[in-house]
Amino acid sequence: MSEFDELQAAIRRHAHARQAEAQACEAFLNALYHALRTASGPGLPLNNVTLDFTTDPANRLRPVPSGGFHAAWLRLGLCEVLVRVRRVDGAFQGEYGESGCFRLEQTGEDALITLARRMLRDVADTYAGAEPERIRPLN
Repeated sequence: MSEFDELQAAIRRHAHARQAEAQACEAFLNALYHALRTASGPGLPLNNVTLDFTTDPANRLRPVPSGGFHAAWLRLGLCEVLVRVRRVDGAFQGEYGESGCFRLEQTGEDALITLARRMLRDVADTYAGAEPERIRPLN
């Protein structure tokens, strides 16, 4: 078997795991979008939040290998923020904006709304010239 054939076989062998991981990350990004829409509180939806899935600009391989980042642009009114997320040891680990980071062990509604509110504060701080919070678990 040639090196090329070995590469093709490896890609095929792990296709299901990669697809499951991609679906989980996209579902997480979609849930984060909904959390951002409701971050102002019950009955106060933010209508000017949109989600646009994109290829992560840091990925150098397609399809994305297991453990790679999946990305989306979230439009938050007058700005857009790139959010990158991947699965690490069963948790969602990600980055957003200039230097925002997160790690969520649980992805319940409260945890996602907490992350959404932190993201809004961090992005506002970036535009105001302040330093966003550094990585730390939210739950």
